[in-house]
Parts: sequence; C-alpha cells; structure tokens
Amino acid sequence: MTDFSTWDILRNLLLAARWTVVLSLVSFLGGAAVGLAILFMRISKSKGLRGLATGYVELFQGTPLLMQLFLAFFGLGLFGVDVPAWLAAGAALILWSASFLAEIWRGCVDAVAKGQWEASASLGMGRLQQMRWVILPQALRVAVPPTVGFSVQIVKGTALTSIIGFTELSKAGTIVTNATFQPFTVYGLVALVYFALCWPLSKSSQILERKLNVAHRGH
Repeated sequence: MTDFSTWDILRNLLLAARWTVVLSLVSFLGGAAVGLAILFMRISKSKGLRGLATGYVELFQGTPLLMQLFLAFFGLGLFGVDVPAWLAAGAALILWSASFLAEIWRGCVDAVAKGQWEASASLGMGRLQQMRWVILPQALRVAVPPTVGFSVQIVKGTALTSIIGFTELSKAGTIVTNATFQPFTVYGLVALVYFALCWPLSKSSQILERKLNVAHRGH
C-alpha cells in the first residue's frame, strides 16, 4: 500500500475544495438573481404573484435540500433526460438558496418605514421606481449581514451534493479515506478546510452588522 503524507491528503482535498467554492459562488449568485425576482413577486400588488412567490418559498424551505437534489438529479432521468451531477447540484442549490434569500430580503424591505413608501408615492414614483431609488437602498443596509451569514449555509449545503456524485470537498474526503485508510486525519482536514471557508464569512457578517448598526444609530 502506498504511504500518503498529510500534505498529499491536504493537497487532494484543496483541489476538490475549488469545486466547493465554485458551486457555492454559482449557487449564491444564481440564488440572488432568482431570489430578487421572488422578492418583487412577494411585495407585488398582484395577489396571484404574491401567492406564487409564497408557494415557492414554502415549498423549497419546507422540504429537505437532500430531497431537492435527488429530484433534480433523478427526476428528469425518468423521462430519459441524462442530467450531469454538476448541473443538478447547481440548479437545486440555486432554487433552494433563492427561497431563503427572498425571505431575508423581504424582512429587510418590511423593516423600511411605511412613510418612505408614502413619501415616494406622493412624488409620483411607480412601484419599481420606489423600490430602486428609495426602498432598496435603505433595505440594503439591513440586508447585508444576514445575506453574508446565509452564504455560510450555502457552503455547508454543497456537502450534500456528494450524494448525487458531485465531487466536492466531502466527496473527496470519502475518496481519499478509501485510498489512505486514515479517516481521522482525512475528515479532520476536511473539517478544517470547511472552517477556513466558513469562518471568514461568519466573522465578516458579524463585523458588518456592528458597523452598519453604528452607522444607523449615527443617523
């Protein structure tokens, strides 16, 4: 049996961690775009759009991410469509992330004083103009910390994609363990890499929250 040094193990894990980072970025950016659309539907004057957005959020928040990954990967396979693991993983994580980001942002929009809506309406602004020039800039201050904080959940959520065969950090950990027979070392290093990815995001979320609260009180 070939001897693997700790550096050999770590190097292999770091190579796989690149895919964790890429998948996390795709999921966050895609989820933000879809989430913004869901947000506009949630606060729309149309009852139908509000109902659709509410149903979307409840569906994706009320079912396990693991099940959503299985459906994305195996669901289309029932109709003879072969879905690559990376595509299923990205699509499922984007839709899942969007449901949480939309709710985080809706709470931030709701936190803006009602008087701001009334004042901008009195200036003859339409709904989209109100959102763009008055509401969103104020909601953004409140939204940044929880949004950055949620990105940690996305990074950790990528670990579940190993179930459908996507080779990211946790899947690489299993592969390396099978090759080295050193589970304690391998999974200890996997945990450290996840910590190195998530801790700066958690810390920056806390720092941003403090800074923005101080700035808000300063006004």
